[in-house]
Amino acid sequence: MAAEGIEQRLRTLHRAAEPEVSLPLIEAARLGPERDAVLARASGLLGELRAAEMDGWVNRFLQQYRLNTAEGKALLSLAEAFLRVPDSETADLLIRDKLGEAEWQRFAGQSESALVNSATWGLVITRALVKEEGGTLKRLIARAGEPFVRTAVGAAMKLMAQIFVMGRTIDEALKRADEKDYRDFTASFDMLGEAARTRADADRYAEAYRHALEAVGRQGNRRAHSISVKLSALHPRYETAHADQSLPHLKGVIADLARRAAALNVGLTIDAEEQDRLLLSLDIIDSVARLPDLKGWDGLGMAVQAYGKRARPLVDWVEELGAATGRRLQVRLVKGAYWDSEIKRAQELGLSGYPLFTRKPATDVSYLACAKAMLASPHIYPAFASHNALTVATIAEWAGARRDFEFQRLHGMGAGLYERMVREDGYSCRLYAPVGGHRDLLAYLVRRLLENGANSSFVHQLADSSVTEAELLADPAEKLGAVGATQHPAIPSPADIFPGRRNSAGHDLADEATLSSLEQAIATALAQPHHAAPIIAGRSCEGTSRPVLNPATGATVGHVIEATADHVQEALSAADAAAPRWAAEPVEARAAALERLADLLESDTPALLALLQAEAGKTLGDAVADLREAVDFCRYYAVEARRQFQTIQLPGPTGEANSLELKGRGVFLTIAPWNFPLAIFLGQTVAALVAGNAVAAKPAPQTPLVAARAVRLAHQAGIPADVLHLLPGAGDIGAQLVGDRRVAGVAFTGSTRTARSIARHLLDDDSRPIVPLIAETGGLNAMIVDSTALPEQVVQDVITSAFRSAGQRCSALRLLLVQQEVAGPILEMLKGAMDTLVVGDPADRRTDIGPVIDAAARERLTTYLGRQAGRILHQLDVPSAGHFVPPSIVRLDSVEELTEEWFGPVLHVVTWGSGDLERVVEQVNASGYGLTMGLHSRIQGVAAGVARLARVGNLYVNRAMIGAVVGAQPFGGEGLSGTGPKAGGPHYLPRFAVERAISIDTTSSGGNASLLSIED
Repeated sequence: MAAEGIEQRLRTLHRAAEPEVSLPLIEAARLGPERDAVLARASGLLGELRAAEMDGWVNRFLQQYRLNTAEGKALLSLAEAFLRVPDSETADLLIRDKLGEAEWQRFAGQSESALVNSATWGLVITRALVKEEGGTLKRLIARAGEPFVRTAVGAAMKLMAQIFVMGRTIDEALKRADEKDYRDFTASFDMLGEAARTRADADRYAEAYRHALEAVGRQGNRRAHSISVKLSALHPRYETAHADQSLPHLKGVIADLARRAAALNVGLTIDAEEQDRLLLSLDIIDSVARLPDLKGWDGLGMAVQAYGKRARPLVDWVEELGAATGRRLQVRLVKGAYWDSEIKRAQELGLSGYPLFTRKPATDVSYLACAKAMLASPHIYPAFASHNALTVATIAEWAGARRDFEFQRLHGMGAGLYERMVREDGYSCRLYAPVGGHRDLLAYLVRRLLENGANSSFVHQLADSSVTEAELLADPAEKLGAVGATQHPAIPSPADIFPGRRNSAGHDLADEATLSSLEQAIATALAQPHHAAPIIAGRSCEGTSRPVLNPATGATVGHVIEATADHVQEALSAADAAAPRWAAEPVEARAAALERLADLLESDTPALLALLQAEAGKTLGDAVADLREAVDFCRYYAVEARRQFQTIQLPGPTGEANSLELKGRGVFLTIAPWNFPLAIFLGQTVAALVAGNAVAAKPAPQTPLVAARAVRLAHQAGIPADVLHLLPGAGDIGAQLVGDRRVAGVAFTGSTRTARSIARHLLDDDSRPIVPLIAETGGLNAMIVDSTALPEQVVQDVITSAFRSAGQRCSALRLLLVQQEVAGPILEMLKGAMDTLVVGDPADRRTDIGPVIDAAARERLTTYLGRQAGRILHQLDVPSAGHFVPPSIVRLDSVEELTEEWFGPVLHVVTWGSGDLERVVEQVNASGYGLTMGLHSRIQGVAAGVARLARVGNLYVNRAMIGAVVGAQPFGGEGLSGTGPKAGGPHYLPRFAVERAISIDTTSSGGNASLLSIED
């Protein structure tokens, strides 16, 4: 790597505060004496851009239906999905869904282009055809009907695809590049290699790049075209945890491509991707740039994304690499393509900040600061990719008479910006030219259109006649300086996305420094002795201990002393005595204790993660998620308790005071499962505590160590020792607790069978008060996939939902229901994606799937899979030692064949035919389970229909089915899947309390003060 100072900045700057990064860039980006010349040049470019926008019906059509209109979004959504739909029935549904509700009539006749007006009238007719209601227009063209519409829409989508794609093959793209309109431009061909899901994908993309190099270099590459390469397309596990395998492979592939590119005199540019892959990509680029046999070749390039906080030092890194290797590296400077997903990722992971700028002027300033540094660098060949007239004018003015650099624009966008500059002024411009089949490019097309059509983008503002030239050409350095380069107020920091509470702190496991540091801390914590025992009134009880074993390795993690019948009696007596005093505590005091506990949990991260991995068999990512959920439960229930446990004054007749309040029930029993031994254990427990109850907490027998540590932290946080008691043990201890009349409520998470048993025991004693049972149980969770779904997204979400946590989540996917018209390719991709997974010890950072919890679970699952041997579509190998179950896909003939939950990495698949969606949902409902359901469809009407029909607690649309977020996705089922209310939701805490209403006659001693005080 390059110099230590630059490398250190690249490793840390993305975590810095926004002003710290952007304020120093303002001076470099600020316009000085050249301002007037820049503005004059930019004004001329604006005129040329606007003239080009009016040239051609396609530009006018896209201008008329911009992305800030419902109609523009409808067209884009249709384009994203239509060409991959193989069956006519679903295609018709998609057309009806996207075009049937928009108000196309308001655009009719408004364009100066006759073709645009014709297209608009076509959309008006289409809406009439696909709407359910009748009408004269529909009757007139009913004979043509939906086949006519389907054909017309298909043709329109293919035409739109052609606008943004240079060619379906590299040969077609090269031929088009020689046409008159493109003859003055060179091209960088992007083979549309999106992230590979399988090894076969990666091999196919690598071959596509090789073929493209050969095609471009076939005739000596007289036009100086180049090839752009995405590293994520060349390895399915291009990520930090798998760097030991992916980086050597990628270095080899890129080295081979670079050698061939050098021999053919073709440039090779490594595209930029997500910020968490930046350092990985630099390792690869550094390695290839230093190859001795490539010395003297200046065709290697890379992209720099200006919206990233590390963009400016990255330019310095490239300069130093060029100096060290004696070459001039091409740098394609872009604004950035993943802004929205980067913001979402940082919020979901609870990171300390964003790796990129939240204000557009900050990105513009960063771009200009990088551009100035690139122009000053002797070892960088600058390539400025921009559609912004002010940016282009500024760079041209800074460059003066120099022409040893180039501009770049996207094929299909920015027409008119560079034509005169190239033909008359001698500048070079390269088209970023996508190549690929129209069906495969649509996700790419949508992303590019959204990126360049966002409300704040120059392209969008240019098309908006209400935006003045002065606004378009405003100096970004002045705009940024005016707001102090602060973070955008509409984008809260990841810690502040939830009102009234802090988001749980996450860990960026894609950052090597963070990952390595966490691994070391976990190893140190695990080496310490760990023990659990009944904790009664703060005292750890003595007795005979047994070892707690690691389910992956069989090693002893710690020891546990299990509770006896005497311990149960002692704990319940203490809790029963303490409950009234704790209930009388102000709710603020109880809530504050929960918030202190949340902070203590975060400060104890290494030890808790160590136990979650070693005791519960969780991968590091799953362990972090478990800990974060526990923290979120504490903070969320503290906020909710303050809101709900206040006395409410109620209306009534004059002379009365009416109020309602919530109070604790007494002693609550919480029984937790082993699959979330911290989050669910604490979630149930702190809910009961903050509601004013004393608690007897029973963890699962497999995971007592992490529960014991959590209880000690709770006592440290201020929960009185006689209010919270820990009783580790097996089912007999649970039965004794349930049967005791002092228990006034039970919160349970586990199997449906055990929940039924608890319910029966609570009702057995006729003299006992009716005790509330809050039960969350399992489910036969199905994911429905129709033919509009994006296969790559489906496969990723199926892998996550079915196999993460070894399938040991209540919400895990058990039944995949795929429309038969697309089942074949989706299942093939799923098998390939499974083959990239690593099954093994969760302590290994590469592990994706760990063990099941114990020998009994392994035996049950493997016996079942043995009975299904003839139906297994795919299965992975597993280690011979440890409690591992082979991740498997089992083919079933019908939904009804799956009659019980198989709690492990077993996915069942059933196919269904076009038109059968409602019947499929009803079949899932008929199982009686109702926990989670997933749906992948681009048809909003389908999503609304499934939401209306499905009897499930949580429905997830176009996303994975696991990982419910506290306060955002309250979790819990219905039917055989639980009683409700939902954990992490606003209706949960009142179930732990009783309601007490008080009505006082304020006139009982005579007179009604409120009436007497009324004046005329």
